[in-house]
Amino acid sequence: QVQLVEAGGGLVQAGGSLRLSCVASGRTFSSYAMGWFRQAPGKEREFVAEIRGIGGSTYYADSVKGRFTISRDNVKNTVYLQMNRLKPEDTAVYYCAGPQVRGGPYVYWGQGTQVTVSS
Repeated sequence: QVQLVEAGGGLVQAGGSLRLSCVASGRTFSSYAMGWFRQAPGKEREFVAEIRGIGGSTYYADSVKGRFTISRDNVKNTVYLQMNRLKPEDTAVYYCAGPQVRGGPYVYWGQGTQVTVSS
């Protein structure tokens, strides 16, 4: 059974930093894209960042570009999201996601980790 478990969320002041992690179990995602998404209260889930499996190319939402960095450790089957210069509007539940097949849609989701940024 595939599981994605996020950790690292918390309460931080504006301008601060947090590092989220997502540990995958049940299969290896090393050659697959992995993504981070977030959902703020009353809003739809939105894309934050993605890292490709082959080549490791990264993609970011405009709202986080230059502040967030996605990375992965394939030995640990773990994906990270380093978040710097956090803003109150970054407050949300953050989810990691993985596909079932290479190039396919995200079908595996973690339970989410809460990030709260105070002003």
